[in-house]
Parts: sequence; structure tokens; C-alpha cells
Amino acid sequence: MRKLIALAAAVFAVYAGGCQSSAFTEELYLAMPLTATNSFTAGIEGPASDRAGNIFAVNFAKQQTIGRTTPTGQSEVFVMLPNDSVGNGIRFDRAGRMYVADYVGHNVLRIDPATRAVEVLAHEPMMNQPNDLAIAPNGTLYASDPNWGAKTGQLWRIDPDGTTTRLATDMGTTNGVEVSQEGKRLYVNESVQRNVWVFDIQPDGGVANKRLLRQFPDHGFDGMRCDAAGNLYITRYGKGTVVVLSPAGEVLREIDVLGARPSNLCFGGPDGRTVYVTEVEHRRLVQFRVETPGAAWTRCER
Repeated sequence: MRKLIALAAAVFAVYAGGCQSSAFTEELYLAMPLTATNSFTAGIEGPASDRAGNIFAVNFAKQQTIGRTTPTGQSEVFVMLPNDSVGNGIRFDRAGRMYVADYVGHNVLRIDPATRAVEVLAHEPMMNQPNDLAIAPNGTLYASDPNWGAKTGQLWRIDPDGTTTRLATDMGTTNGVEVSQEGKRLYVNESVQRNVWVFDIQPDGGVANKRLLRQFPDHGFDGMRCDAAGNLYITRYGKGTVVVLSPAGEVLREIDVLGARPSNLCFGGPDGRTVYVTEVEHRRLVQFRVETPGAAWTRCER
């Protein structure tokens, strides 16, 4: 009887917690739904994981919300954004504060998870619509800023005090943005043009030496995240996959994420080795396990 109980406990740990068990070998890069179909709106985006393993994504149940989902897939409204604000990308800093790109209000919002109080960290009328966010080890934020109608885009830096600086104006439809694991490079993709660019981050937080990492012949891009080995995970909107690139731009693998329109992703779970994907076609979160933890997860680990 005790053997049966131990076996059942191991099965539960694998399927409920996403943890690796000595009794079973987990299958890597195999996507599975985490939340129910249609639990989010078609505006599902974000996502970001806190230190407790919860996953936060925008537009849970209705627009203007931020939902909190446990590692076992239980979701609730965490906060309702004020006025007309609608969130897109989400990031956490080392202190556990949440940052949200508010594309309607041209804001970057900051949320205290303890009180759930929402404040405007930065408001910039010259932004088209802040889309995705990346955060450097020193707390500096970077925001992509596409103009979908014109098929152009900008790139912004947001300092910890809320000061905004426009870094680039002559780009395509900037969408996914990410800081490399060591904090020295900034990756930016262009959804319509299907380019992935890399810049060197300068000591003052600016960027220089723009160069093409890789161009794809088909399908769009959305969110991007780095792992601790420097590999870049990119959602391929329209193809229904997440592609993994090496730091040199080589395609290492591509993962089917059970829906044609993945919008963004993050690393989380008990060891930083679970990737969570916001999947628009079925309006749900999808998860898969990987070998290497996320870069931001390792930087924020206590």
C-alpha cells in the first residue's frame, strides 16, 4: 500500500506541479494546456511569473484585467486596470514589482503585488502603443513600440525613475524585446518584416551596433525571452510554434504550442524550466518543460 501511495504522489507531482520526479522522466518541449479554453479574451498577452510560481497574463475573463494563474492552472482576476488602460507585456523587477505596458494609455504602469495599487511609472505621448517590455539586471526597462498601420516602429528606454528616452525611430513593426542573460545585448524583432535584431547595450543604457541576428521567410513574430544559456525563445504568430535560436542566430528547435497564434511567453515553475505561452487561438495558457531555466528567472532567484 505504501508503494502505491508513493507512486500516486510522484504522478501528482509531475502533472500538478510540473516538477521533475525521480520516479519518472519528464518529456521536454511537449506543450500541454494549463488553463481552460476561452478563459482569457483574444487580447491574452503578458505573461510573467513571480517568485511563488504564479503566472500573470493580461485580459483574463475580460479586457483590462490582469489574471493570476497558479502552476496547477487555477486563475483569478488579480487587478483591474484603471480608466481605459489595457495591458500587453508584463515584467517583474528584482524587488517583485510588476511593470505593464499600457498600449491604450501610452503608459508603463507599475503595480505593487502586495497592495495591488496601480501607478503610472512613465507616460509618453510620443509612443505609438507600448507593446512588449524587457528588463535589464539594473532595473532599466526597454519597450517596443509598433505602428501597425504604417508598418514601422520605435524603441524606448524607461529608467527606474520613469524617465523615457527614445532609442530608435527607423525600425519596422517592433514587437518582441528582450535583454540577454548577461545584460549586454538587446534583442528586438519586427513582426511584419520578420527580422530579429540585436544591439549592444551601452554603459548609459543606450544601444549601439545594430545588426541582424536572423530573418525568417514566413510567419510573424511576437514575444521573446532568453534562457540562462543565452538562447532566444520567440513566438511565431501564425505558425503556432516557439522557435529557439542560439546566440549566433542558429535555429536549435521549434516547438508546437497547440494553437496558430502564440503571442508571448515567459519562464517560470519551481526551477525556472517551465515555459508558459499565451495562446490566442484558444484563449488560454499553454506550458512546456525545457532543459535550461530562463535568464530573468535566474537573475531574480533568491
